Amino acid sequence: MTHNPLIVPADLPFGLPDYANLSPDHFASAFDHAMAEHLAEIDQIAAVTDAPTFENTLDALERSGRALSRVAMVFFNLTSADTNDALQAIERDLAPKLSAHQSKISMNHALFARIDQVFETQADLDLTTEQQRVLERTHRGFVKSGAKLEGADKERFAEIKSRLAVLGTTFSQRVLADEAKFELPLTAPDDLDGLPDFVVAAAASAAKERGSDAAHVITLSRSLIDPFLTFSTRPDLREKAFTAWTARGAGGDDNDTREIIAETLALRHEMATLLGYETYAAMKLEFAMAERPENVRDLLENVWTPARARAEAEAATLQAAARSDGSNTTIAAADWRHWAERVRRRDYALDETELKQYLALDNIIAGAFHAAGRLFGVSFKEVEGLALYHPDVRAWEVTDDAGAHVGLFIGDYFARPSKRSGAWMTALRGQRNLDERIRPIIVNVMNFARGPENEPALLSFDDARTLFHEFGHALHGLLSNVTYPSLAGTSVARDFVELPSQLYEHWLETDDVMQRFATHYKTGEPMPQALRDKLKAARNFNQGFATVEYLASALVDLAFHTDPAARSMPPLEFQAKVLKEIGLPNQIVMRHAAPHFLHVFAGEGYAAGYYSYMWSEVLDADAFTAFEETGDVYDPDLAARLKREIYAAGGRQKEADAYVAFRGKLPGVEGLLTKRGLADAAA
Repeated sequence: MTHNPLIVPADLPFGLPDYANLSPDHFASAFDHAMAEHLAEIDQIAAVTDAPTFENTLDALERSGRALSRVAMVFFNLTSADTNDALQAIERDLAPKLSAHQSKISMNHALFARIDQVFETQADLDLTTEQQRVLERTHRGFVKSGAKLEGADKERFAEIKSRLAVLGTTFSQRVLADEAKFELPLTAPDDLDGLPDFVVAAAASAAKERGSDAAHVITLSRSLIDPFLTFSTRPDLREKAFTAWTARGAGGDDNDTREIIAETLALRHEMATLLGYETYAAMKLEFAMAERPENVRDLLENVWTPARARAEAEAATLQAAARSDGSNTTIAAADWRHWAERVRRRDYALDETELKQYLALDNIIAGAFHAAGRLFGVSFKEVEGLALYHPDVRAWEVTDDAGAHVGLFIGDYFARPSKRSGAWMTALRGQRNLDERIRPIIVNVMNFARGPENEPALLSFDDARTLFHEFGHALHGLLSNVTYPSLAGTSVARDFVELPSQLYEHWLETDDVMQRFATHYKTGEPMPQALRDKLKAARNFNQGFATVEYLASALVDLAFHTDPAARSMPPLEFQAKVLKEIGLPNQIVMRHAAPHFLHVFAGEGYAAGYYSYMWSEVLDADAFTAFEETGDVYDPDLAARLKREIYAAGGRQKEADAYVAFRGKLPGVEGLLTKRGLADAAA
């Protein structure tokens, strides 16, 4: 054990894991050791003979399990960002073990009795606001984990949780395997027709990385397949790529996920009914900002109607463009991106190829850092020579305006077969001030396409927005300043957690960031004002499509977890039923179809909660308006309040209270409709 770098951490800069001496073999023993240590801590808390108090029960719980948290953060960052067969085998074996471990804690009768007694007597205690939140959330977490169940119900609940953990892990691994195995080789000269140089270069890099016999391949990385579908003038190849992209998890082979979905939905419903809820969605939303499934449905349907009307108008425009170009094509889902780009060029003279010349990855990273500095007084200095988990990964020390250490930020930006698709923020260490001041290590993971050899990676504007979005999450983790680890950083309601990220996207388009950092990757010249004007004019172009593909996924997710028919029909049949009922236009598909809907089926994080992006967007549209109303997007008083009440506050108060403390009121949906250019369609 003394030679396991996960059990006996090395004294490395910033408290980083000892990646240089870490191998997959270390994880099994480290998890066993950490879980045993955690259970011993729990037994000690439960066995205290003194009357339960916040200090001897809740404080003690907050201090427990630190070794397990450390090992788990390292492990699950690797399994999502740089996995391999050995790690995946451990992950499959570990899923039921971790679930059983959590069940032993949440169903420890003596422990819960102590928590429950503190909860029932809290009115007589002199608790701080943070302590009240810790008590409320801990008690709720135990109840929702079956602490009040007895006998057979208690045993069945634990069985369900264990099985769901296995299913979530299996779902994630199958989708990753399905994505990794696909490649579309481009071998004939006309296979590259229509592709700009940056897509050709990215396809060449992908072929080299995969060791393909073809000089160019298209993979299912969104940063590669999306521009391929946009620019390729070969409808047959677009159809092949699009079919593979949309059919992930439904190929009828070993990577098929449909049986997993069906079992997951049945078990989630059974789990909810054991706890006394009518549906799984009702259980999940009880303590979210939305509170009830009906409130979610109201929001989504209020936006769906104008969004669908706009999308249908867009479809007619694309069809007319195709016909005027002499094409007999009936616009289908595989064609939408291609013809939308052609219409955008025609109507706005906006060329994605030209735009990318001004969006070099390093510049956009620097722009994100710059805006954070002006808003929150933090600085970023790249740290060389650290042993990190992959050669692509970079690190920056974050300091405040007095030069004090704030945290370590890690960026992992490029797609690779060992990384799941998408973009996300995670942590290698969370923040806490309990007993000692511990600062966070926060990771952003992306899937951008590499640039040609010796040239920078150039981003699309959507890529640049994604970088700012995930960096908003990173700031939520980095700026966290609470006492208790269970409240730190992004430990907030799911429909609030996207506010800091979606709000931060707005600073990408500010004059300050665009003038300084949207500069030509060769000449250093800033993006011409004429090009910026075109970008602004086209901001809401294709917004009907973007909104509809997202809303379709959110509505299907909600229906999966509220409609009894979801448990009696095959998943894709039920999905088709919902899409028919809402009237999804034929030319648009869900952004995430059920067989590869990682947000919903690779764990419970966004299950019955994919709506959260739009709920948070209602808030972020209103929040940025507050800055615009001051005439200064870096208004110091407002920025200080934003930092104090949102980014640094973690979960120390209810989410609605946090927003009101920042803004003074809760917003309506009008700002969101205006931001998306749908206000006229809603009238």
